[in-house]
Amino acid sequence: MPDFDWNDLRAFLAVARVGRLTIAAQRMGIDHSTLSRRLSALEGALGTRLFDRRPSGFALTNDGERLLVDAERMESMAITLRARLDADVHQVGGTVRVGTPEAFGTYFLAPRLAELCAAQPGLEIELVANPRSFSLSKREADLAIGMTRPETGRLFARKLVDYALGLYAARGYTELADAIRSTDDLPGHRWVGYVEDLLWTSELNYLPQVSPAIHPQARISNVITQLEAVRGGAGLAVLPHFLARTCPDLVAVLPEAVRIVRAYWLVAHADTRDLPRVRLVSDFLTRQAEAAGDAFWLKGP
Repeated sequence: MPDFDWNDLRAFLAVARVGRLTIAAQRMGIDHSTLSRRLSALEGALGTRLFDRRPSGFALTNDGERLLVDAERMESMAITLRARLDADVHQVGGTVRVGTPEAFGTYFLAPRLAELCAAQPGLEIELVANPRSFSLSKREADLAIGMTRPETGRLFARKLVDYALGLYAARGYTELADAIRSTDDLPGHRWVGYVEDLLWTSELNYLPQVSPAIHPQARISNVITQLEAVRGGAGLAVLPHFLARTCPDLVAVLPEAVRIVRAYWLVAHADTRDLPRVRLVSDFLTRQAEAAGDAFWLKGP
């Protein structure tokens, strides 16, 4: 295959993982016409079609599926080699993308990035704080914070921290609403909850644990917007304590009676977990979570 260019495999992997030429080109830092030429060159060198071009995006053909396995093996070898070279020269640099739930990324991690950036001027951090799961095998992130331990894949996971949630309402709501003396009173109040078919993990389905008789009047897809709705007096909601404590205008409701516990898991891919830059950020996250102490709890656990 005299016309085969191994570098074109990077283009192939980028498109295979996102299914969109423009998005893949953005991730590679090239224009989409260049990326298209690389794909065409690879297909020409191999003498086969790797993608079906559809209105919905690029779908792998059977030959593309077979190539994907070998291409990812080659990528893994390149990553391992890069890790060894970095370790030999004691350099910590490059980019680490961290995917997190929006509350953890916005209210816990983001305020602590200054310390990491100041200590590691050669390191670049991409923080993606979105209500979603991140695929490390598709390289959507180098590290991911999840709410469950992954069961499949070449992934390494460890519990980062347990955290607690409770009921909250705006101070004005509690002053105007009927008294809430026990959990029996809760179904009679207005509630803010999640849009059920948009839940990215079942761990967010809190309200049945509080009371099966609760039916939210306002359903919102992410917790930060829920927080603002509660602050505006929309009703009661289950919120993480580390998030709610940033708003002194919120009141904890029945804190002794309703206490929900969840966990954040730190997940890395087997191919990249030992890269110095990934390991450094992983260790930083672990130290920050340990140092936070009772920040994740209304009171000590």
